[in-house]
Amino acid sequence: MRITPCQAALAAAIALNLLLLLCSRLVPPGATTQCHHPARGVPGGVPGVTVILRDFDGPAHDVAATARSFSSLPGVSVLVATEVSPYPPVALPAGVTVLSLRPQPHRPPPRPELAVRTRHVALVPDGARAVPGLLRRMRDALEATRPGGTKMVAATVGRRRPSCWSLEVDIKAWTVRYGHAEQGSDHQSDQGSDQRGGHQSEQWGGHQSEQRGGHQSEQRGGHRNEQWGGQRCGALDGAPAVLLLRTRDLFSLPFPLSRPVLASLALQAALRGWRLLLLPDSFPLSPGPPRSPHEQWKAQNSRDGQHRALLEQLGIKLEVLPDGRQRWHGCSKDTPRCFGTVHAQTPQYLLEGRWTPPCCLRALRATARHVLAQLEAAGVRHWLEGGSLLGAARLGDIIPWDYDVDVGLYEQDIPKCRWLAAVVATGRPVEDPEGFFWEKASEGEFFRVHFSRSNRLHVDLWPFRSRRGGLMTKDTWLGHRQDVEFPESFLVPLGSVAFAGAVAKAPNDPRAFLEFKFGPGVIESPEYPNPEVRRLAQDVGNKTAW
Repeated sequence: MRITPCQAALAAAIALNLLLLLCSRLVPPGATTQCHHPARGVPGGVPGVTVILRDFDGPAHDVAATARSFSSLPGVSVLVATEVSPYPPVALPAGVTVLSLRPQPHRPPPRPELAVRTRHVALVPDGARAVPGLLRRMRDALEATRPGGTKMVAATVGRRRPSCWSLEVDIKAWTVRYGHAEQGSDHQSDQGSDQRGGHQSEQWGGHQSEQRGGHQSEQRGGHRNEQWGGQRCGALDGAPAVLLLRTRDLFSLPFPLSRPVLASLALQAALRGWRLLLLPDSFPLSPGPPRSPHEQWKAQNSRDGQHRALLEQLGIKLEVLPDGRQRWHGCSKDTPRCFGTVHAQTPQYLLEGRWTPPCCLRALRATARHVLAQLEAAGVRHWLEGGSLLGAARLGDIIPWDYDVDVGLYEQDIPKCRWLAAVVATGRPVEDPEGFFWEKASEGEFFRVHFSRSNRLHVDLWPFRSRRGGLMTKDTWLGHRQDVEFPESFLVPLGSVAFAGAVAKAPNDPRAFLEFKFGPGVIESPEYPNPEVRRLAQDVGNKTAW
């Protein structure tokens, strides 16, 4: 059937109206109601930069002045991204949009990516002031790198330059390690690669013909050989900075607008192999009125709280700083343990491709050393059992994915230990002077010593007794591979092994004892406790599984 020009025009008008109607339904409240142009929308966006103000807090914020400064730049739009509108209320400049990130029962879920139309986005800290041309310079530095290389470009805010750190995130070990980044920049090699590959530089608002012609003339004129003078970093510390990246990269992250922004994006970038270039340029920082000691204390508390919340969100329990100092997050005497009840010998974190949180291992080591010292001082004959002995034979430590410590002891020696004797006599748990919590296990005739009354990381104490024929047996069997009777000759005499930073009593031939219980080659062939649920091979070498 032949379609007349009038029919075609009518169909196009209907389609356009439907598109506009769909757009108005998708745009979140408070965001611009303009739809993306189909030819210039996602994933590329339109030329320019959207500035997002995210890191601000408290009544002393400078959001209005910061927004006014950056919104005055040509080709730059400004969004204020926040769960709660700036307080005290401020009059924002015309065209600046407040983007609500807090879900509301009467509104669609927040979709901040729908409010950003530009190809590039800059995360700007509170108090920064715009410099004409610097965002463009950052954009040009970003686009001058080869694909897959630098994904973020930073510029300092204020006179103090941030520390440039290397960064390694080991999700499996719940650990972040910082180091001192090497001086200098390998940006020149990126430029050379891009020159050979014919990378095209985009103009802020230029037409396609201007982009093509401008880029060719820049190459002939040597613009691409300019040295940016930047430094490669994994993370920045000690001073605020503006961070610029491609919009599609920012919103490909699982937590694109988590605070504090610099730390959040650095950690997520490290997991993806992204690189950050710190330029020598800087934005001015508004001095602002001096803060009282109380205001400084509140601001520091807020920053610390945001940092703790971020690490909890990302599943980080240990930070190792460049000078070797450690910052721990979790597993104090007053907190519950980091994981719930263990089923099928497989804690939930194993199913997520993670091993035991390092704070839990630290608490387990402390509990084990305390229990072993108490048993030794009381003259109780005891030895490492099961997976704990296996860890001692392999590593001199707890196995990295283990979640408790097993110790065997002679049943007849229980009265020698004052804490075990008190549990037996009263039938109630006992807390010793160092805060460790001794009790009878509910699953059977054995004992548990917890890290604390609140934190139930524990050492299991298994009472064994001799029976005719020289075998050691016990009353409670849980069906684990090590739950078998064994010759008492392994314990006469007792030996010793290094374990968890101490020397622990052990069977006199640990290898023979372990192979008797688990089978030949068990020391050299590590495996999870229940391979039918998850196998070690699924996680070996996988540091960044998320």
